[in-house]
Amino acid sequence: MTFDWNYFFSLFSMRAFWLASVTVVELSVLAWGIGLVLGFIVASGRQSGPGWVKGASGIYIWLFRSIPLLVLVVFVYNLPQMIPATGRFLGNAFFAGLVATVLVETAYMAEIHRGGLLSVAKGQHEAGHALGLSFLGIQRRIVIPQALQISLPALINEFVTIVKQTSLVSVISLPELLMTGQRLYAENFMVMETLAAVALYYVLIVSLFTLLFQLLERRVNVQTRSPQTRSEPELQQLRQQATPLVFRQPELLPGSPDALTLKNIHKAYGTHQVLQGIDLRVAPGEVISIIGPSGSGKTSLIRTINGLEKLNSGEIVLFGESFIAASDSGKTAAMRQGIRRVGMVFQGFNLFPHYTILQNLMLAPRYHRQSASESECRSQALYLLDKVGLLAHVDKYPHQLSGGQQQRVAIARALALSPDIMLFDEPTSALDPELVGEVLKVIGDLAREGMTMLIVTHEIDFALAISDRILLMEQGHIQVDATPKLIANGHAQPDLQRIRQFMGINLAGVA
Repeated sequence: MTFDWNYFFSLFSMRAFWLASVTVVELSVLAWGIGLVLGFIVASGRQSGPGWVKGASGIYIWLFRSIPLLVLVVFVYNLPQMIPATGRFLGNAFFAGLVATVLVETAYMAEIHRGGLLSVAKGQHEAGHALGLSFLGIQRRIVIPQALQISLPALINEFVTIVKQTSLVSVISLPELLMTGQRLYAENFMVMETLAAVALYYVLIVSLFTLLFQLLERRVNVQTRSPQTRSEPELQQLRQQATPLVFRQPELLPGSPDALTLKNIHKAYGTHQVLQGIDLRVAPGEVISIIGPSGSGKTSLIRTINGLEKLNSGEIVLFGESFIAASDSGKTAAMRQGIRRVGMVFQGFNLFPHYTILQNLMLAPRYHRQSASESECRSQALYLLDKVGLLAHVDKYPHQLSGGQQQRVAIARALALSPDIMLFDEPTSALDPELVGEVLKVIGDLAREGMTMLIVTHEIDFALAISDRILLMEQGHIQVDATPKLIANGHAQPDLQRIRQFMGINLAGVA
């Protein structure tokens, strides 16, 4: 029997096939869209929900990934026999097929989403916390956009799978493409021509949506964007739009409270004690550098000050008011308010890759409604970018900047909330030597402006030049707390010999 090409081509002008194609598209789009949303909810529950939610989410995924879609379609369609009240909806073949497909796709998409969520670096969560965003704010503005971008190729592939799986709904007599073709070749016995036409309809549907999704991928993929460095005339225009951000001046009056007070701070990871009874007072406008060997507790100390690490015991007081206490069960109102007053700059930058550097700076002030208007928020962000020497790169994304430039953006982002205190966790350790100077210059400018700062650093010369006090930490204790001048001239003081030895340089000439 020869292939009837005339009949084959005539099938593409047949109204029944085009109506069946519309049914396939409707079923696919609805199942994919609903599964996308429900899958993310299930993935979030399994990832970060309470124990019972994690368990229920895991059981759901296990169950509906195990049941074949064909079996589930037949079961759902016949469910009204067991529960008559469902007949109003499930008696309709389209709705029954949609429900069955959504149940299965939610389970598959939950795992795709979970992969995307796991791919978002921990530092992104911590950066959101340091900017005072709530858990939901971090999820909505930082985590979910990145997770969806990571998962998009797999989600698109899942849509193609759904399109093909709609053929299984033919078992309950839904007039989609396969059922339409079966009814036709049952009458004329032209099986090959009919199935070839059905296959081509599927190819056309998949090709159309693949093109649409490719356009979507290009739109959301910031890696393909290449904004240019602004020219000098453009910089002048941007500077005219910039509005200085006023920082709070430290109160140096007699009797004014310390900027920061740490009282008997203890922190352990399991049985390992990393902070053992830390007491520290920081005056407004004071610059303190924290040095010490690896594992001495420097970073843990910094991270407890803005709530990134929970205290085992002790209390942190911010400008005379209780800020963080070991007895706190969660984020208190005082803690949420206080975090906005404590800026944090991380070793690994932790910029948000899906935002431009201008958007990175504007995110937290907009979230907290710090500015009266969007334009004011933007003008203050422009001022900060100019302050750190990066106004020319205003439209660029973090991956288009050098490490030193990214760290300067991170400093500007922390300054955007006009904090009272700045914390620096080894801000130059991830940089090449030639990039260290540009970051240290920005920190030095802040010190001269009177910003209260705690700096964990290995840059000994910088610490000596900029600090009011230098702390040496070892084994979870502050072993030495002294001024640079005292360290330099304290030859005869035994308690200063260890810090001089750790610095490993000749300090005789330091004034």
